[in-house]
Amino acid sequence: MRKFAVVAALGFCAAFLLKAQEGGAPPALGPGGRMSPAAQAAHAAAAERGRTIFMQDCAACHGEDATGGRGPDLIRSALVRHDRNGDLIGPVVMDGRPDKGMPAFPFTVAQVSDLVAFIDSQLTLFDLHTRFGPYPNDIPASRLATGSVEAGKAFFYGPGGCSNCHSPTGDLAGIANKYNPPELETRFLYPSGTPSTVTVTLPSGEQVSGTLILNDGFYVALQDKDGWYHSWPRSGLKDVQAHDPLAAHEALLDKYTDADMHNIFTYLETLK
Repeated sequence: MRKFAVVAALGFCAAFLLKAQEGGAPPALGPGGRMSPAAQAAHAAAAERGRTIFMQDCAACHGEDATGGRGPDLIRSALVRHDRNGDLIGPVVMDGRPDKGMPAFPFTVAQVSDLVAFIDSQLTLFDLHTRFGPYPNDIPASRLATGSVEAGKAFFYGPGGCSNCHSPTGDLAGIANKYNPPELETRFLYPSGTPSTVTVTLPSGEQVSGTLILNDGFYVALQDKDGWYHSWPRSGLKDVQAHDPLAAHEALLDKYTDADMHNIFTYLETLK
C-alpha cells in the first residue's frame, strides 16, 4: 500500500508539473524574479477561482481566511509553507487524511492549481500584515485554539519542559486575558524582551554580573545593576558564564510539531 501511495503521489506531481508547463501553475516570472503583468492577472484569476472552491469545500474546517477553525490553521502550517506549486498540498487534498477526519476531494489538477493559488494569496496577505504591522487582532480564540487542552497541558508539564520556568498560577496566571489570541500565539512562539545575563570572573577571582551587552569571542561587555558599563578582552578573563532565559524557547522551535503548537496555544487559552 505504501508503495502504491508513493507511486500515486509521484503520478499526481508529474501531472501537476505537466499542467504547469501547459500554462497553469506556476506563473511565469519576469526580470528580477517578478511576475509579469499577464502572469499576475492569471494568478489573480486562478486565486479567485480557488476562493470559490475553498469557500465551498474547505472553509467550514479551515476558516474563510485559512487561519483555522475545526481544522488546522493553514497559514501557519509547515506543510503549506514548504509547498511548491501544489507538490505537498495536492496529494493531501486528493488523498485526504482519514485519520484526522479530512476526506479526500476528487478535484481535477486544474482545480487543485486554483486552490493552491488562493492559499498562496492568503499567505501573501498574512505576510504583508506581519511585515508592515501586526496581523489583524480580531481573530477569535475559537479560530486559533484548534488543539487539545489535555495534550497541551501534558506537553507543558512533560516534553516541552515549560513548567521548569513557568507556572499557570504564577507568571502565566490570567495570561489569556492579558493578550489577544494572535498576540498570545506570537509571544509563546517568539518571546522577546528578556535580556541575557552574564557573570565574569576576573583573574583575581572577583566576579562581576550584569546584563550581557557583547560576547563575540574576543570581548565581553556588560551593564551592571548600577548602570555602569564594563568591557574586557575575553582572553584576559578567568571564566564567563552567560545565561539566555529564552534559550529553551528557541530550542523548542526546532522540536515543535504543528500539533504541539496548536495544543500549547489551546491550553494557554484556558489560563484566564
